[in-house]
Amino acid sequence: MKAIALAAPKQFERFDIPEPKKPGPGEALVRVHHVGVCGTDISGYLGKMPFFSYPRIPGHELGVEVLEVGPGVENVAPGDRCSIEPYLNCQHCYACRRGHTNCCETNQTLGVHCDGGLRPRFLIPARKLHVSRKLSFEQLALVETLAIGCHAVDRSGLKQGESCLIIGAGPIGLSTLEFAKLTGAKMIMLDMNPQRLEFCRRVMGVEYTLQPSEKLEADLRELTDGHLPDVVIDATGSSGSMSAAFGLTTHAGRLVYVGITTDEVRFRHAVFHKSEGTLLCSRNAVPRDFARIIRLIEDGQLDTGPWITHRTGFDELIEVFPSFTRPETGVIKAVVEVGV
Repeated sequence: MKAIALAAPKQFERFDIPEPKKPGPGEALVRVHHVGVCGTDISGYLGKMPFFSYPRIPGHELGVEVLEVGPGVENVAPGDRCSIEPYLNCQHCYACRRGHTNCCETNQTLGVHCDGGLRPRFLIPARKLHVSRKLSFEQLALVETLAIGCHAVDRSGLKQGESCLIIGAGPIGLSTLEFAKLTGAKMIMLDMNPQRLEFCRRVMGVEYTLQPSEKLEADLRELTDGHLPDVVIDATGSSGSMSAAFGLTTHAGRLVYVGITTDEVRFRHAVFHKSEGTLLCSRNAVPRDFARIIRLIEDGQLDTGPWITHRTGFDELIEVFPSFTRPETGVIKAVVEVGV
């Protein structure tokens, strides 16, 4: 069967791989229907993702169908439509034993540390499958990116009555926005791209949007009754933005990094110490996030309609993919139909 891999940065290749074996104990054989293109995939393509290794079959935002299950599998059955929780944790390390499966000491994320979903069929531990009787395969491919935002907001402790600045209106920033809005907090979006800010206003219902400027701090104070935001979530992956974010939280505020950079992040300790700031990192997501998101979409509390702005077929992906890296194309979320 055909697969698509990144042989090196900016170098996709289409090649033949063997059909997967029959599922063993605890495993399921799945057919990939849709794959979401994530910021991680784009960073891997550009050679900027620190956890990415080559050659690699990308794809970790997946809507799949169960074809066959191995001995002992009871949570899914052939024909089930599922989202995949793509973080393959060991279940035995100290982090896993405490429930932090998202940051397992030997975590292997599909499409990053090990081969992902840009192939028609593969084996997966059945415990990583989350079933929906209602959602389409496209919707199921969106669950993982939404889970990243869900986990980041949980980490922040954001609550009603507080203010939240999200820096970066790409897919991860927007997924964070979805769950920040559910808390009832006052939302402010910051991005360099006016098209993305317009999307936030028009589609996502964000009243307050800003672009970087010399008077950013004054603008934020005006929007937060004279103080700065209670929570700042940086989803850019830019070391410059992440460094500057230390000066944007209020006293006793929280700063959450959900974006990743390979560069140094620097700050003046006295400034952050004076305000008794808290720095948090948010990595991946946990199983309850997937279950919650599927339920919210099924109940109509999360609208996935605006998310997918670009679609492409498996055979066209290599030619089309470079356009997904250019902000002027207006990509919010691209989805690949893998087919059968």
